[in-house]
This record gives sequence, structure tokens and C-alpha cells, in this order.
Amino acid sequence: MDGDFSLTVDGSLPYENGIGSGLDEKKDSASTPEQPVEEEFLHPHHDDDLGEFGGLDLHDRVAKLEKQVKQQQDEITCLRTALADVVRRLACVENNKYSPRGFLNNSPLPSKPSMNDVSPRSRSHRVPSTPDTKRRTASFGSSSSSSNKMKKWGSHEGLGSPQIGSKEPQYNVAGEEGYVRIYLRGRPVTSYMPTDYEGYSLTAKGELPSEKLKLEWVYGYRGRDCRGNLHLLPTGEIVYFMAAVVVLYNVDEGHQRHYTGHNDDVKSIAVHPDKVTIATGQVAGHDKDEGKPHVRIWDSVTLNTLHVIGLGNFDRAVCCVGFSKNDGGSRLVAVDDSNEHVLSVWDWAKEKRLAFTKSSQDPVLAAEFHPTLSGQIITCGKGHILFWAFDGSKLVKKSGIYEKYDKPKFVLCIGFATNGDVISGDSNGNIYVWGKGGNKVTYAVTGAHEGPIFSLSVLSDGSMLSGGGKDRKVISWDSSYQATVQLELPEVTGPVRTLCQGKDDKFYVGTTRNAILHGDMNGDLTAIVQAHTDELWGLAVHPNQGFFMTCAYDKQVILWDMEQHRPRWIKTMEDPCQSACFHPNGSVVAIGMSTGRWVVLDAESQDLVYVHTDGNEQHDIIRYSPDGNSIAIASHDNYIYVYSVNEDGRKYSKVGKCSGHSSFVTHIDWSADSEFLQSNSGDYELLFWNAKTCKQVTSATTMRDTEWATFTCVLGFPVVGIWAEGSDGTDVNTVGRSNNSKVLATGDDFGKVNLFKYPASVPKAPCIAYSGHSSHVTSVIFTPDDGQLITTGGRDMSCMQWKLQ
Repeated sequence: MDGDFSLTVDGSLPYENGIGSGLDEKKDSASTPEQPVEEEFLHPHHDDDLGEFGGLDLHDRVAKLEKQVKQQQDEITCLRTALADVVRRLACVENNKYSPRGFLNNSPLPSKPSMNDVSPRSRSHRVPSTPDTKRRTASFGSSSSSSNKMKKWGSHEGLGSPQIGSKEPQYNVAGEEGYVRIYLRGRPVTSYMPTDYEGYSLTAKGELPSEKLKLEWVYGYRGRDCRGNLHLLPTGEIVYFMAAVVVLYNVDEGHQRHYTGHNDDVKSIAVHPDKVTIATGQVAGHDKDEGKPHVRIWDSVTLNTLHVIGLGNFDRAVCCVGFSKNDGGSRLVAVDDSNEHVLSVWDWAKEKRLAFTKSSQDPVLAAEFHPTLSGQIITCGKGHILFWAFDGSKLVKKSGIYEKYDKPKFVLCIGFATNGDVISGDSNGNIYVWGKGGNKVTYAVTGAHEGPIFSLSVLSDGSMLSGGGKDRKVISWDSSYQATVQLELPEVTGPVRTLCQGKDDKFYVGTTRNAILHGDMNGDLTAIVQAHTDELWGLAVHPNQGFFMTCAYDKQVILWDMEQHRPRWIKTMEDPCQSACFHPNGSVVAIGMSTGRWVVLDAESQDLVYVHTDGNEQHDIIRYSPDGNSIAIASHDNYIYVYSVNEDGRKYSKVGKCSGHSSFVTHIDWSADSEFLQSNSGDYELLFWNAKTCKQVTSATTMRDTEWATFTCVLGFPVVGIWAEGSDGTDVNTVGRSNNSKVLATGDDFGKVNLFKYPASVPKAPCIAYSGHSSHVTSVIFTPDDGQLITTGGRDMSCMQWKLQ
């Protein structure tokens, strides 16, 4: 590249006010002495030259010049972005030089505002969507048996139900047995403290854990119901989103960075022309301050939030966002998910809305500024493609005119040719070309795909890729819209959702089955991101290798490699999967289904080792005993089925079933000696069992000193403090204690992973809350060395790997 181009301090690019938005603008810009080529080209000195290159030849030369300038602008943008990335990496190296923990353990780069809450119990439990009109708060009662060890409480008559509707927990004083009583939905749950526990006080202040979590890896991509959400940055990172996290993934280096500024599902994304600034829109969330739908503008180098726009202006979700192109990206278009799908234009740097209007009663699937025409916006969706004119204060629309061509039910995607034409793909499998500046079809490729076209990607050389949503095909087209080559995606990864140009002749494909593929048109495609496609509950960590397993309602069982961050294998089962657990020797894994069946698989070969059916309801929890000689299956039919295990997990004999719960069993734990079980149920019961006889241990006081191999129950003395103000007993879905018994992790209904100091036995114990998931967190498990925490989200279908540091 010549030395005629330079970067300005404020980040603006050369030719910002130059060519690209029409012939009149070219004439104005050509009058400056810095552009002699354009001056000669548009204002020739000889009439003969104008005659020779007049008419269409002139337009061809304009288009060619526009293309050259755009390529030069792209080169400048790449250089500037690469320089910013180098500065970021140098800063990381410098930090690593003076940090004993090293680069990977450094705290995350800041985002504004901070989404990690480290204040004692300031995490707000918002009310999720529920038919309940009243929520009862958690309340506690306590007593002690020794005046030397604990404050002695006499008998008290106030042991009845706590006050309903109070926002503050109620503390009731009970007898002299040394227990804490917590009321959930008015029901008392009594937890006995160990006999050697000294100095317990209901008013004591808990401590925050000294450990912290850092998000290390996000498994998955949201392609099932989102579009246009895969982009390549000049740094070599692809940027996409999953749950409430925006992922920047450098495929070559095998490294992820994460923007965690959102508090609920991210639904849309756009990259600024400078290739550094990114806009992401989210759905309505639970957060008290920023729970309304909004757009966050942030820096992809520092991961700092620059602006938050639209709080209170959008309804339900922000389904489309896009930056303007020909003015340096000073404008942002956004469409919300309200009934009228309101279209708005923003001066995002000033956080000011410039204009808004009702767009369509039908869903809007894409909204883009035209890359060269000033003020033109194109939107498309169900039954429409609209061409909007924005004059700085108002929006005027024109509907697309098909004339002799069939009008599709859905216009699913749009793209822009190098000459400024608009290209659309629709549900009939047709590609239509709309002339630059017009709203009529000027060219059509009918039957381009068998079924809908979900994505169009115009490449830098003027060719184009199209992706089919039914035929699973990616087709390459030349600049004259002639098909040149095609390939078909594997059935297991699903049809095309979005296409993105990669380096050289490579490209990326996001699929409807939440996968991302990387390859070329020669058919060499590799899955670099995979995920579940339905609600995810089952999680198990391998006892002695760096693997973990997930299973979900999509019938998929996936064994993940925590170092490579890829599946080792994927197996499809006959039924939806609910729970999983590895045998202590790691050779087999048991999986509970939603139909009452449970199976045992060989962890290496995937072969079926054992299959059995107990009842006809889902098995919520399945757990091997620490010695590997027993297995307990907690079912939705209120029973816990116990089997003896032999031959290293390959032979099973039924011992019996534990009967006593009045509701479905939600959590179970084995004692360290494999003799006893403790369990919770849907009606807030804490029961104990003799695993050898399947008989209930009715005297809870005899179990107060039992050592538990794991602590996943949400009820019990060590977890009394996990219930926040206003909890109704269903807010906390999962609990996991570290193997060194120093910290406790919980997952709640609001997408938060909370880290407590263990035991969290003081009411309203302080914790550190971490954002990332956008749905109820269904499982949290520490790895055997306590180096990582694995968490899963239910309906967000994501799996996240956190580093404990």
C-alpha cells in the first residue's frame, strides 16, 4: 500500500466524505487537490475523452474507482485494528511480566458497568415470569444445646409459620437441639449443625470467598433462532454470541475472550466499519438497573463498554442492529421485537435517538444501512422488504416491487453487491437483485436453493456465497450471479444459518444446530464450535481425566475435552437425557432419561453396557457412591432407586427404592463412607436414608456429624446462607462444593453463578455473583483438582468453563 494514506488521532478514515454515495458527492470530493485522479476522471479536459467513456462506460469506471477506494479503506482499517490488537497483547505481556499468576490468571478486562457483584449479598433476586402472585420469603429459626459453644435459646412459642409477604427474613427461636430452621414458602426446613460447631450466631456476618472465577471458555453458538451473528475481525477472531456472553474466538490460537456486559440473552450484533467497535442488542432481563432491552456499544480490544443506549425505548428485545457505512459509522439502526417492530436511528456516540417509526406488524429479520447511499436503510422479514430514506430527522419507506416475480412469504436475508445493488434471499429459494437506489427487482435467480435461503455473503472479490436452510447447501456465485461450485453441509451440524468470509478462500458457517464450521468450497469443513440444541440439564465431570459430559433434551450425549475445548465424541440416544454421572474409576458413565430409563455407557467406546427402566418419569439425579459399589437414581416419581454395582460398573443388581418423599426428588448426596444418602424434594424436604436397606433415617440428629462426599443438596446446614432475601425455594437450582471444601458454587433462576465461602451457614451469606448464562443455571460441578468450575444453562443450552483462581 502506498504512503498516501494515514490514520487520524480520532480514528476517522481517509475518504470519509469522499466517493461512495453518488455521482454528485464524487464531483464535490473531486474538487479537492488531494484527488487529482478523480478530478481528471470526472472532469476531463477533452470532449473526446468524455464521448469515448460516456454512458455506461462512465458508470463502470465510477464503480471501479469506488471498489478501489473501498479496498484501500479496508486495508487501512485492518492495519489500525491490527495495531490496536498488538497494543492489547503487549499490555497483557507487560501485566504478565509483573504478575505471579501469569497471563491466563489475570483478572478480566473491565467492562462498564461491572457485572460481577462482590458486595455482601447485594445480588438481587428478581421475580421471574411465574403465575404466582405472592412470593414468600425465606425465614430462619435457631437454637443451641450448649451455652459455652452457642447462645442458649429457651423454648419459644413463635415456631409457627413466618409472616407472609415480608421482604425481610423472619428469625424464630427454637428449642435447645442446636439447629437452624429456614422457612421456604411457609414450610419449615430444619438443619442440624455439627456437634462441634462453635460460636454460631444468626446475626454473624459471613465472609466472601478469597477465590474468584474467571470465564475461561464458552461452549456453543446461538444459531437456532438468530441471524447475521457471525463476523470475522481483522485480528483473526470470529465474534458471535451464546447466552449472555459475546465470544471473541481466535481459531488459529485456540483462545477465547469474552464480553460479559449483558445481563440476559444477546439477540443481535453488528460490527462498526472501524472493525473495533461492536454493537450488541439484548432481550428484556431481570437486572434492576439495566433489565430493559437495550444496545451496548463496546470496544473489542479492551472489552470496555462505551455506551448503553435505548434503555426504556425498546420493547421485548432488540432483534436487529446495524451501523451506517458511508459516514464513518456515526449512525446505528435498531429494530425491537414489539408488535409494531419499531425501527429507530441513533447517534450512538451521543446516545441520542434521531428518529423512530413503526416498521411492520410482522417479524423483521434484518436491518442494514446501504454501504454507499447516504441515509438509505433496508429492512426485510415476513412478507416484506422495505427501502427506507432517512434525512436526519424522519424515516420514509418504500416497499419492494416484484412486478412479474413471485412475492415470497419471507425475505430472510439481504446483501450488497460491489456496485451497490441490494441482493435478497427468500423462503422460496430465490435470489432477487434490486437496482442501486431503486425498489424494483432488476434481476432474479429463481430456484437458487431448494427451500429457504438463510444467508448471503458478498465476498471482497465481488463473488457471493448463499446458504440454504433446507438443502444444507452453500453455493458460490460469480459477479454475474452464475453458480460456480456448491457443497452440502453434514446432516449432524444442520442447515446454514449465517455465512461469514474468512481469510483467503476460507469461510465460516453458523448452522441452525448451534454449530460453527470452518473451511472452503472444496468441501474441507471442520466443526470448530458445537453445542446442544435443546434444554440442557445433565452434567458430569470425569474423575481422573480432563473431560466432562453433558446430555440434554436433544438426545445428544457429548464428551468434552476441557483442554482442546472440542467434543471427543457425540452419541445420539433414543430418549431425551436428564442427568449423568461417571463411575469413580471413570470407565463408564450412567445417564438418566426423561422416560424412566437409565443406561450405562462405556466412556471410551460409547458402547451400551447396561439399560434398565424404573418408573415412567424422568430421572432428575443419578449418583454413584464414592466406593463405586452402589448407584442411586432419584426420580420424578418421588422415589430413589438404589442398585449395587459390580465388575467396575458393568453389572447392576437392584437393592430397593427409598420411599418417603411427598414430591419429586431434586438433589441427592452420598456419605463419604457410602453408607447413607441425603435428599431434597420439590416440597422442601431434607431426608436421610440408609443406602443398604433403603430405609429412612427418621432421627435427623443422628446424621448431624455425617461427612458427605459431595454437597449438592440445596437444603442443609452448610447451605443455609445461599437463600437470598425473597427466595421462594425454587430460585436456586444447583449447588456444588469444591473438593477441598473451601468454596461453594450455586446456580440460580436468573442466570447467575454465585460463589460462596464454604460452609455458607449464616443467613444471607455474602457471595460473588457472575453473569454469563441467560437462562436458569442447571448444574455446577468443580473439577477433581478444583482448578475449574463447569456450569450449564437450561434453555440457553450453553456450557461454560470457569477458572478458579
